[in-house]
Amino acid sequence: MAKSARADGTTTGSGDIGRSLELLWGTGERPSRGPKPGLTLDRIVTTAIGIADAEGLDVLSMRSLATELGTGTMTLYRYVPGKAELLDLMLDRVQGEPLAVDASEVPGDWRVAVDVMARTYLATLRAHPWLLKINQARTVLGPSALRGLELALTGLRGMGLTDPELIGVIITVNSFVEGLSRTENHAVEAARETGLDDAAFWEGQRPYLERAMLSGDYPHMAALSEDAFASDFDHFTFGLGRIIDGLETLVRQREEQ
Repeated sequence: MAKSARADGTTTGSGDIGRSLELLWGTGERPSRGPKPGLTLDRIVTTAIGIADAEGLDVLSMRSLATELGTGTMTLYRYVPGKAELLDLMLDRVQGEPLAVDASEVPGDWRVAVDVMARTYLATLRAHPWLLKINQARTVLGPSALRGLELALTGLRGMGLTDPELIGVIITVNSFVEGLSRTENHAVEAARETGLDDAAFWEGQRPYLERAMLSGDYPHMAALSEDAFASDFDHFTFGLGRIIDGLETLVRQREEQ
């Protein structure tokens, strides 16, 4: 299958999809001519994830990866066609890191399953913030992706919803987690890029905000308590709880039908 001319290693499924699937499922041919001793596909993917974790996805290239591995760039191409296909492998790897060993470890209560699913995904995004930079609209489904979906469905089956609705639950929870995690990551990036922490940033705006609040033009804002924007408020737990509450209402309605 021809590689997309626009494949840049930030969009899943943008490279040679057939080759990515072969590598993910272990059906492709192994390098047979002159590979560097000790160099394996597993080591390549692990090293690539390490670079992305430490320095960001933009820094990762086949050249930088080869340098880190102490080999030539052309040697890497014997294992993986390019960065686009490498990304497919990296994504499947990190998706598999937090998964339960088997279905017996999945919570029997769907409410607990939703909570665990959300918190596990949040931990994954915090460990690998570069995931938020990726367009996953067309994820190449490898073993970890399918196993993750299988385990998620195992935990949600007790809800009694239709199949499209169960997928909708997963999408809703994941979208919520990604939104909160993206905001969190943006705050970290802003502080790093500007050299100002949140406290210093907002302190610089204090005189203008105080005048605005005293103007009478923003009565509801002015009436907010001092802790309205407290940094220690757990917005993640609050939002997740409301999602579960809403789902519980739906489940109850279905049970009464």
